[in-house]
Amino acid sequence: MLGDLNSRQIEHVLSSLIVGRIGCHADGRTYIVPVTYAYDGTYIYGHTKEGLKIDMMRKNPMVCFEVDDMENMSNWRSVIAWGKFEELITTEQRIEGMRILTDTIMPFMTGETTISYSMMDFQQKTIEALQGVVYKIKLTEKTGRYEKT
Repeated sequence: MLGDLNSRQIEHVLSSLIVGRIGCHADGRTYIVPVTYAYDGTYIYGHTKEGLKIDMMRKNPMVCFEVDDMENMSNWRSVIAWGKFEELITTEQRIEGMRILTDTIMPFMTGETTISYSMMDFQQKTIEALQGVVYKIKLTEKTGRYEKT
């Protein structure tokens, strides 16, 4: 059975995943790229280095964001949202964005194979990461679909 997700289900999908895709468009070119993210109910938070994605979002901040949760080809949920990119500039904004991002991602990094340094090293790397681009995307429209057998 195919169907539409309601708003509560959409929020659950966005909140329970940490990898999504940003679609951006500038200069007649469209680019879709996977990102690690955190969602706080209003904003998608992310961190990256300078590159094509950031160049394009600076030129055209209107973006599309997509996540999918696939159990198999007949059992899945997908959310597509539209919103506006905003680069976090001040130190306070950047630290808060990174805090939200790391608080969300850390529970998924639980084993020795996914954590190769101590918590102190992790905190130091988080501070160093502030040298990259910290951003948020305010989601303004959301839709979702599912298939369940």
